[in-house]
Amino acid sequence: MTSTSLPRKQIHLAAHFPGVNNTTVWADPASKSQIDFASFEHLARTAERGLFDFFFLAEGLRLREHKGRIHDLDVVGRPESLTLLDALAAVTDRLGLAATVNATFNEPYEVARRFASLDHLSGGRAAWNVVTSSDAFTGENFRRGGYLDRADRYTRAAEFVDVARELWDAGTERPFRHDGQHFTVEGEFTVPRPPQGHPVVIQAGDSDEGREFAASAADVIFTRHGTLEAGQAFYADVKARLAKYGREADDLKIMPGVTVVLGDTAAEAQEKASEIRRQQVSPQNAILALEQIWGVDLSSYDPDGPLPDVDPVVDSGLTQGRTHRGDVLALAGKWRALSRAKGLSIRQTVIETSSRQSFVGTPGTVAAELDAFVRGDAADGFILVPHLTPGGLDEFVDDVVPLLQERGAFRTEYEGVTLRSHLGLRTPAPHHERTPA
Repeated sequence: MTSTSLPRKQIHLAAHFPGVNNTTVWADPASKSQIDFASFEHLARTAERGLFDFFFLAEGLRLREHKGRIHDLDVVGRPESLTLLDALAAVTDRLGLAATVNATFNEPYEVARRFASLDHLSGGRAAWNVVTSSDAFTGENFRRGGYLDRADRYTRAAEFVDVARELWDAGTERPFRHDGQHFTVEGEFTVPRPPQGHPVVIQAGDSDEGREFAASAADVIFTRHGTLEAGQAFYADVKARLAKYGREADDLKIMPGVTVVLGDTAAEAQEKASEIRRQQVSPQNAILALEQIWGVDLSSYDPDGPLPDVDPVVDSGLTQGRTHRGDVLALAGKWRALSRAKGLSIRQTVIETSSRQSFVGTPGTVAAELDAFVRGDAADGFILVPHLTPGGLDEFVDDVVPLLQERGAFRTEYEGVTLRSHLGLRTPAPHHERTPA
């Protein structure tokens, strides 16, 4: 009697360049420049040495403000993402290169042209993280100004991606024309069809609209979830949406953003993780985080004292250009309940409620947990977000990647040259050659 088994599910890995958030530990002596090209090159080369699928850059279109001043955690002078990736294409050979570009405040022709150019310059390694914005504060930086309603920004984004793909398919071989709700464009594209056919499209988001957009248009979804069970629920939900768009489960890779802390023992790793959280949430940052929920000046409060007994001010405008926190009254209630139950100060409460390190332990333990998440259909892989720049990936690549390879869960060499080949994604046929469904 012979038995058959499915091939072991392979883990996909990507690297996120940190910054513009509260993950980065700025005060650590090992933390270097967020602007110098050497920092980006070091992290990208490390990711390629670790045989990662791609290197991922976030981007903001306006520096956030808090109480009328530039937000302390923003990186002033951070180079523009696509320009950086064009340069990184020259110092890497196989690593995918992913840039975040907003679909609300840009135009399809120019974005399609720039990603097609990167795909050619890199030999088929370009990826576009499509994001949207409903923020009028950010919109003030652009000619149109204002903002789009939540529903409209996703319909615009979906059509934006459709137009970009039409332009990539047209290449320099044929004219194009698109006449839709948000865009009417026609003419001739100036760049030949990209080596990948279409650069890989990434979508970041967890809302119902974001999940639907990813199911209809994305190749990768960048998300977050803290437990195996939460990851499995998200995975099953998003994969189940693909069929209505004529897509299969493997056509969309689910890759949550995660952090990793390693130690020689479990206790050492836990202590390192606790120290990192204390560094991430300084006394000043604790008060700032609280002000972003309460919407009022709390500078007179002691970070080591109790939470305010006053209710938040809804839509106060104290902070501009940041992600909406939802129902701040309900959130404040949860924080108060947690603080009372555990006897936590303001700073301790912020540390307790902030995003924690996702995987903490010895290299062997972390490798086993990453493998379990992927084999258990809680993810297809992970986007690692280190807390240090530029050396935050070094330990993971040196100590965890070899263990994943020993388990047969991760590649030992790149088998293809394009990002689509790394991710196991099909190369799309040109639009004019597709058979109607």
